[in-house]
Amino acid sequence: MSLLATALAGVVFGLALAAPPGPMNAIIAEESVVRGWAAGFRAGLGAMTADVVFFVLTLAGVAAVIDQSSAIQPILYLVGGALMCYFALGALEEARDTATFTAAEGDLGVSKGFQKTFALSLTNPYQLGFWLTVGVGLLQPGTLDVLAHVPGAGASLEGVMVVQTGSPTLLAGFFAGVALWIVTYPAGLVAVGRRVDALAPAVAVASGVVLAGFGALFLGVGVLALV
Repeated sequence: MSLLATALAGVVFGLALAAPPGPMNAIIAEESVVRGWAAGFRAGLGAMTADVVFFVLTLAGVAAVIDQSSAIQPILYLVGGALMCYFALGALEEARDTATFTAAEGDLGVSKGFQKTFALSLTNPYQLGFWLTVGVGLLQPGTLDVLAHVPGAGASLEGVMVVQTGSPTLLAGFFAGVALWIVTYPAGLVAVGRRVDALAPAVAVASGVVLAGFGALFLGVGVLALV
């Protein structure tokens, strides 16, 4: 496979993992419609920075110790779940205070989206597990079924795009795909928000609901792991 094809496969992989709905995209959406594109981009950058941290920790062997610790795993779930619930309340408050997109953009103070997504990512055992398995495998010789790892749809996409791993180009493409998502996703929301005033409060409410749902799930998993 040529370097260009390998890089493009990595971009597709990054987009496929970054795009599905979840707590990170909920925060990116909330920041984008309430504070504008730059705030949404910074929120996405927080999650991407956490990925880089996990990758470095995995290569250093530290992440494996964390993942295998029976004591740390429940703590990560509980802390992550509590943060999601806390951020959900913030999103619902912003929905109440935000009447329209045009009135909201830039008016609700300094964005904390980077800190939110960075903290949530670092307390997400699923994200840690990804880097311990698939993530590091990007640099090890072998094959990778790119679309099989798409959350919620992987089973139906198995075998569609299988690429050779072991090239730094694939990893670079992966991060390029994530970067492409955190640039275009907020931009799309902002473009729509400037045409549909009701988008800002609606997205803020939806973000709060998503965060609350994932928060309850994480808290439940953490409690069950302790009993």
